[in-house]
Amino acid sequence: MASLKVTASVPPPQEDAEQLNKAFKGWGTNEGLIISILAHRNAAQRNLIRQVYAEAYGQDLLKDLDKELSNDFERVVLVWTLDPAERDAYLANEATKRFTSSNWVLMEIACSRSSHDLFKVRQAYHARYKKSLEEDVAYHTTGDFRKLLVPLVSAFRYEGEEVNTMLAKSEAKILHEKISDKAYSDDEIIRILTTRSKAQLNATLNHYNNAFGNAINKNLKEDADNEFLKLLRATIKCLTYPEKYFEKLLRLAIKKIGTDEWALTRVVATRAEVDMERIKEEYRRRNSVTLDHDIAGETAGDYERMLLALIGHGDA
Repeated sequence: MASLKVTASVPPPQEDAEQLNKAFKGWGTNEGLIISILAHRNAAQRNLIRQVYAEAYGQDLLKDLDKELSNDFERVVLVWTLDPAERDAYLANEATKRFTSSNWVLMEIACSRSSHDLFKVRQAYHARYKKSLEEDVAYHTTGDFRKLLVPLVSAFRYEGEEVNTMLAKSEAKILHEKISDKAYSDDEIIRILTTRSKAQLNATLNHYNNAFGNAINKNLKEDADNEFLKLLRATIKCLTYPEKYFEKLLRLAIKKIGTDEWALTRVVATRAEVDMERIKEEYRRRNSVTLDHDIAGETAGDYERMLLALIGHGDA
């Protein structure tokens, strides 16, 4: 797992908390100081800073950041500073609300996190919202979307590399039969995608490709306008090649008319400590230009500086 690049010698959290408090004082906020600290601390270090800050100043660091910052820069700093499980719980909750609902964000969290991390997201959701992630997803989705998303967010997949080849062959055949019949939301498709380990799924999909001459996602492009099929294809990509899924998300966020800052913020903040190096490699391979080049071209000011620091380029 790629970790965020942090400075060689990180000051103690007491010093970071003091510097952050200073950044809020006087005429105007010192945004550069905030970036130089928070963008270069890993999750454990950020949690300690929040704890020390609360003890020293009797204030919640997140509330002070919210008060002092604004717009896209505020959002990326707040989302980044959250503990990863707490952050995903927040993103999932936003994705179930009427005006910010997103089946894609729910799928993304369920498919790209490890089993242990997804379990911690469910715990954080309980603690923060006093209900379960599963019940909110079930309540706010319908039909085939509910049928896919509830077991996805409930999953606790085996994380090992062991693969059952006979099972991969038989389940590849099942997937092919159901897709040939256009039974895209069949219980068997849902069962395979929502319960099998990622290693087992990769073996199954490789066998599908070899046995039937087409990648499964090609066979799922039958109806280009079918929203459930789009989500199903994205689920498969996110489970098997997360760096390709996130590269495409970033590309679409950056290239669309009027940059999609929320998607850009979400992907950078959630992947910076996980697989950002692989995503950047995929982005360069796919677009013949670096991700930092495109981010610098489409964003500005403190927001741009924070994003570039998180993906490992530039500083405050």
